[in-house]
Amino acid sequence: MIIGGGPAGLTAAYELQKRGATQPVRVFEAGTMVGGISRTESHKGYRFDIGGHRFFTKVTEVEDMWTEVLGDDFILVPRTSRIYYKGRYFDYPLKIFNALGNLGPYEASRIAISYLKWKARPHSREDTFEEWVINRFGGRLYMHFFRTYTEKVWGIPPNQIQADWAAQRIKNLSLPKAVMNALTGANDTASLIEEFRYPRLGPGMMWERVTEIVTERGGRVDLQTEVLGIQRDGMRVTSVDVRPWSEDGTPQPVERVEGSDFVNSMALDDLIAAFDPPPPDEVRAAAARLAYRDFLIVTLVLDHADPFPDNWIYVHSSDVKVGRIQNFRAWSQEMLADPETASIGMEYFCHEGDGLWSMEDDALRDLAAAELEKLGLAPAKSVVDYKVIRQRKAYPVYDGQYRAALDTIVDWLKKLENFQTVGRNGQHRYNNQDHSMLSAMLAARNILGETHDVWDVNVERSYHEDFKIPEAAADGRPADPSKSPSKEAAD
Repeated sequence: MIIGGGPAGLTAAYELQKRGATQPVRVFEAGTMVGGISRTESHKGYRFDIGGHRFFTKVTEVEDMWTEVLGDDFILVPRTSRIYYKGRYFDYPLKIFNALGNLGPYEASRIAISYLKWKARPHSREDTFEEWVINRFGGRLYMHFFRTYTEKVWGIPPNQIQADWAAQRIKNLSLPKAVMNALTGANDTASLIEEFRYPRLGPGMMWERVTEIVTERGGRVDLQTEVLGIQRDGMRVTSVDVRPWSEDGTPQPVERVEGSDFVNSMALDDLIAAFDPPPPDEVRAAAARLAYRDFLIVTLVLDHADPFPDNWIYVHSSDVKVGRIQNFRAWSQEMLADPETASIGMEYFCHEGDGLWSMEDDALRDLAAAELEKLGLAPAKSVVDYKVIRQRKAYPVYDGQYRAALDTIVDWLKKLENFQTVGRNGQHRYNNQDHSMLSAMLAARNILGETHDVWDVNVERSYHEDFKIPEAAADGRPADPSKSPSKEAAD
């Protein structure tokens, strides 16, 4: 039994079937679509992501699965992205003359001096995102290009975000490397790749196709079916209680479904609350301390094509609320119903119930259109249609209490005999899609007799070396620990 029909849950189902699982596979997804935050929504023939999703990885098994599933339906997309800051657009990755032209020689000199100062006398500890970044880029560059955007994304000051997040997401980048890359054109940092694969109809195409394959192989994917309870006998899970919803939104009777092995990808706070009998008090208290950042996207259809060339733009300005802007034609022309128009995704980071989240859709449309014009990208009057999508728990928050809370939860979950939890929310880890998939592959292989630590994915890893999941020994013994993912996997 698999809880969640996003990249992690569906990868677990695919991997189990591919490797000859004898038990039938069943996936429960509470939403109306598969793919989770990697799904592709649509409106009147326009298709759009819930945030942009590049298909790039150095994890060999993940790359192989993508190719097996979609093959020729992938297109190669050149990356064009910029940062909007103080009324100017900066190329990203950095291009030296563009950056110097926007900053000016005086400010560029101050950034260099600040960098040297912090290299000579760095923070003695790197507990927070702010400390981690300043030690590598200097205080001046941190102030310009990290502070405002980070606070906009997470809703808390960067000095309250733990350094784990930076070490996981941008660890291979520094100011000297950024300057050298800008001068030479070289680049070995995963977050700055210059081109990537992308499904021609958006990332949801991948997960819709995986669902078809799982079903064709005898599995079952139940949409609009939420998991309400998880029964256990001691430390062994025995069944789940699920409630289907009809197409018109009417709840159906709760069904108890038994299984031999279980894989979870729903958020840890919801997971812990679902166990019956419940976990110890300290585990439940830890789960209640986990925080999440929510997200909404206002997709605007414009009456003209190509208002700007970028795939996406980061907005490092407190003058507008939008955090990131997508141009879906730049991802794939097939995302648009009419080639004479444009489809622009205005992304807002928020908390469920706050002012942005609670705004009426028409008001969000007006806000997004006005901010598009304020940024000099397109006139507000050019907006001819729109669609608003809200996404709960899009990002697990790395605040000051998350690490201790997560450790408490993981210590208890690891004691369960036949239950594993994977993926971004299933592990409260800001994984990319490929790492969510990798954790699910490991979970599937564990069910089939191997021994892997699903919690060891995307911990102190690098994209510099290719990674292949270690096979179990030929005699069926677990894989050699010296070849474990912690030694070889990629970030």
